[in-house]
Amino acid sequence: MSGRSFKIGVVASAGQMDPLIVSPVCDLAGKLYGRDVELRFHPACFGKHGHFSSDDATRAQAFLDYAQNDDIDSIWFGRGGYGSARIAATVLAGLGAHGLQKSYLGYSDVGVLLAGLYKFGGRRIAHGPMVQDLRRDNGEEAVERALRWLVEQSAETIEEGVCRASLSIAFNLTVLCHLIGTVWEPDLTDHVVLIEEVSEPLYRIDRGLCQLAHTKTFQKSAGLRLGRCSNIIPNEPDFVLSPEEIAQHWCSVAGIPYLGRADIGHDAQNKIVPFGRVNLDHFAANL
Repeated sequence: MSGRSFKIGVVASAGQMDPLIVSPVCDLAGKLYGRDVELRFHPACFGKHGHFSSDDATRAQAFLDYAQNDDIDSIWFGRGGYGSARIAATVLAGLGAHGLQKSYLGYSDVGVLLAGLYKFGGRRIAHGPMVQDLRRDNGEEAVERALRWLVEQSAETIEEGVCRASLSIAFNLTVLCHLIGTVWEPDLTDHVVLIEEVSEPLYRIDRGLCQLAHTKTFQKSAGLRLGRCSNIIPNEPDFVLSPEEIAQHWCSVAGIPYLGRADIGHDAQNKIVPFGRVNLDHFAANL
């Protein structure tokens, strides 16, 4: 560590965060790094505006307050839910080149912002655990993994298969489908695409992959890896096909390889997937 503490700014671009989570997460950071790491939670994380942590303008400004702050080293998203798309145009238009140099970590609904940050030049963008994941079973494991990536870019936190791929990118399936056709649509060319899903019936997983299979950007990808599809809502009647069989089918239709399973999902085991190319020289000592 340098002479000053490493500062992580926590923002909530969608749903409201539980203020009672601040103390245990800060305690965990203290156990790992002592006073070398400081977490700063933006007050807007704990607001309440209907479905959201605060109104759109307040959430957008909170993001920019920390992303444009020279004293903040990394941005950690507090939780998902829904709402990131409502502020994406504002924050991406207001974010300068300096903000794109920071690390950003989150997943699920936050994928909209991660896609935009990556598309507009961010190079330390990653799909991975958020603050609120502390509430999951074995949540400390997820939060520790997130902190070790944000502070150290630790190789041990990264999804194993990512280090073998030239380019990688990861999204919740539904969020990725909703990005198609927008200005934030990611260029998947030559990327291994990792997807995960939660709380959807199998027919919606099939529908999402059907949509992707018929897009030019997905057809230019280097292949698909399937993360965990959890809390699947029962189909009536039974859909018959498993998530993996669905993924294999639509990869065949798209003309891209199905590359097997990925260790990501809406759970505490969710590994880190940096967007783009992992610098193997940087991580060589830990691989």
